[in-house]
Amino acid sequence: MLNFFDKASEQLEDLARVPSNVLFYRVLPNMLVELLTKYLRVEVEGAEHIPRRGSAIITPNHSGFSGFDAVILGHEIFQKSGRIPKVLTHHLWFLTQTTAIPAKKMGFIEATRENGLKILNQGEIAVLFPEGENGNFKPSKDRYTLQEFKRGFVRMALTTQKPIIPAIIIGAEETHINLSKLKLSKFLRGTVLPLPLNILPLPAKWKIKFLEPIHLPYKPSAANRVDLVHEITAEIREKMQLAILEELKKREYVYVKGLY
Repeated sequence: MLNFFDKASEQLEDLARVPSNVLFYRVLPNMLVELLTKYLRVEVEGAEHIPRRGSAIITPNHSGFSGFDAVILGHEIFQKSGRIPKVLTHHLWFLTQTTAIPAKKMGFIEATRENGLKILNQGEIAVLFPEGENGNFKPSKDRYTLQEFKRGFVRMALTTQKPIIPAIIIGAEETHINLSKLKLSKFLRGTVLPLPLNILPLPAKWKIKFLEPIHLPYKPSAANRVDLVHEITAEIREKMQLAILEELKKREYVYVKGLY
């Protein structure tokens, strides 16, 4: 009996030393995300483009306001590559301990340049949504229209000499419907919030596609060339927009077959 308790104590001590985001992906039951991926019938294409070692910046389109796209994308990256990505996310996740604790367990990190460079320099995968909150909280009438890209991800890729892997997510736009985008100016200047129609997710079928890695043929000093950074950003945005439109053409249905 003592031997049993000794082993249990050792296991608990081992768990205590495991980082919380590793616990979320590897140790603790991840039933909710598993059920969610089955509910949304998530299909993944291009997983071979996720690097098995070394750093990279994965840049998906952003939509659905709920953050499901970040959670499911991170889950699929882990399932397909065995690697735990660090997801650079909106600062609102970190305003209170109530949201900050689960965010950190899921591998979420506040989206700052310093955090992005740290992740890449440590040899990890960074997930960064170039549209930011304007993509996540855009009204559903503008679904699958990429919003203006922030250019920090290009500067980080140039500075660290790491590849950019664009990713497109189809289905999140129909899972959560957003009526409008609210801009707060009185108390939280510059903050954008959604006006959702539904909180519970609708059963839209999802597809995640990882595009081929982009290796930028420039030296780190190119990160200071504003015109070049703008040009690269625009080209990647156009590439992703075309890929989204191509996938929408191939899509047979949104919710169930026979009901588009």
